[in-house]
Amino acid sequence: MSRLNCMSEEILINVTPRETRVAMVENGVLQEVLIERTNKRGLVSNIYKGKVCRVLPGMQAAFVDIGLERAAFLHASDILPPNNGERERNKSEISINELVHEGQTLLVQVIKDPLGTKGARLTTQITIPSRYVVLLPYSLNTVGISTRIEKESERKRLKDIVLRQMGIAEQPLVEKTINDSETLMMQAIPPVVRKDAELCDNYGFIIRTAAEGATEDMIRADMDFLCRLWKDILNKNRMMSPSSLAYEDFSLVIRTVRDLMGTSVEKVRIDSRETYKDILEFATKFVPDLATQIEYYRGERPIFDLYGIEDEITKALERKVQLKSGGYLVIDQTEAMTTIDVNTGAFIGSRNLEETIFKTNLEAAQAIARQLRLRNLGGIIIIDFIDMLDIEHQRQVLRTLEKSLEKDHAKNHISEVSSLGLVQMTRKRTRESLEHVLCESCPVCGGRGTIKTIETICYEIFREIIREARQFETQQFLVIASRDVTDLMLDEESTSVAELEEFIGRSIRFQVETSYNQEQYDIVLT
Repeated sequence: MSRLNCMSEEILINVTPRETRVAMVENGVLQEVLIERTNKRGLVSNIYKGKVCRVLPGMQAAFVDIGLERAAFLHASDILPPNNGERERNKSEISINELVHEGQTLLVQVIKDPLGTKGARLTTQITIPSRYVVLLPYSLNTVGISTRIEKESERKRLKDIVLRQMGIAEQPLVEKTINDSETLMMQAIPPVVRKDAELCDNYGFIIRTAAEGATEDMIRADMDFLCRLWKDILNKNRMMSPSSLAYEDFSLVIRTVRDLMGTSVEKVRIDSRETYKDILEFATKFVPDLATQIEYYRGERPIFDLYGIEDEITKALERKVQLKSGGYLVIDQTEAMTTIDVNTGAFIGSRNLEETIFKTNLEAAQAIARQLRLRNLGGIIIIDFIDMLDIEHQRQVLRTLEKSLEKDHAKNHISEVSSLGLVQMTRKRTRESLEHVLCESCPVCGGRGTIKTIETICYEIFREIIREARQFETQQFLVIASRDVTDLMLDEESTSVAELEEFIGRSIRFQVETSYNQEQYDIVLT
């Protein structure tokens, strides 16, 4: 994921035994939160040896067993034709029955995590990213380069380096834009392969934005690593049984250093000494130019309290978002789509109604772009801006929304204002939203609202105990909570509780309060 330049950007990483949280902070304001739990790691980029369990010609798709609770979904458009020479053929002309059959095993990669009741989304068009390049093992002799590398001389330098490592002699190149990617692809025609090219023979590569300024040795090392990794995956695939994991992507922290760090990142602060050592070792080996930007956070104050991130996460779970002007947004997330309603609220303006509406919509456009990233909202999004009569005002609000979304790493598409005054947009969704990660459907209201999960409450209690242990002298902590929260603490999380007691040097007792709901708890100093 590439990052655009901004005035100041920091990455804060909070690590606990069962949960890792990464916060992207720009100019002191939280923009994005990534959360990974040890028992619910994301599957995107994992590679499996799958077995086709059902083919659906009417849907041009197949269901593939990759060893998960639900079969994964593989559409015909995500399947490479048996003959790579057919790539230019219209995909709609190829029947799913020509591509796969029941009982067939094939190497597949997850491109979307299971979402709600839907299984994972798969592709056979495998890609494996590293720091500077992305390996395309089935795109023969193809070189792509990020459009965000704008300087033509640098683009040529990087392209020549990769072509040399691929063993392709200098040839005229045909350029074409790929619609579903932010890269410009270039195919060597015809491929003239040098005899000394052994490692990356016949593979394709995309040069990432981070490669700008990288030396030939750095890029060669990346290509070398990826090619050896792919050959190892192929060897595993031959030996393993169907529905098995062939390759698991790095942990959230490693992916953060690999993908999210760019020239605009000033610091990466980690509050775990062990994780800091692991990341520093990884960075020193693979991204040495970034090692000096990684530091271990030793402060007494919890790292997420530095910029009020805990409060921002809580606000991101609410429907209503206040604007500085006095207006507000109402965000409703459903399985089908997300709707965002803009209201003037207490903002009355100082001139006329149209000007008041225009200013509110401009502020709302910037706030919406931030909320989409912060909440990780994806799929179809409908925005109901306050009705504007002036066409120029409509154009400026749309332009503000587009400009604010330029920093978003997720691909998005925005339509014009519809006849009903609505703005329709889509944002690529590859993982669960923040609400789905932290919350669950409320058993009382029948799914019309959400409450925080028992796990989330437990981790909040852990953080609150650490916070109070640093502020107050006490011999013991008494946690008063609901039956479900207390049972989880004393059962599945008992090891974590013991580790916490050892860490703070004080004991922790638990008491059930039957009148408390799942989110209620008290911590008493005794």
